[in-house]
Amino acid sequence: HYKKIHVICDRAKCHTSDELAIYLWNHRDRVELHLLPAYSPDCNPTERAWWHLHEAVTRNHQCKSMQELLDLTFAWLCERNPFKVEGLSVYRVAA
Repeated sequence: HYKKIHVICDRAKCHTSDELAIYLWNHRDRVELHLLPAYSPDCNPTERAWWHLHEAVTRNHQCKSMQELLDLTFAWLCERNPFKVEGLSVYRVAA
């Protein structure tokens, strides 16, 4: 029911693809895209979260399987998530 949707994106390829440009052009009356500068961790708090995850879990990990790495990653995320996440089995790797 909102008149205009504002989307803030970094410069990831998926955010600047031709497909997205066409979609946004076709919906320009409802969607407005705001691109962050090429590297702007101060404007994008998510970058800090990924940095902390990388430092705490993924940098130099000793996991023997992708599932073990995912388990550590989701445990780290759940410890810091103020909202309960139900059904974490969605991240399970197919055997």
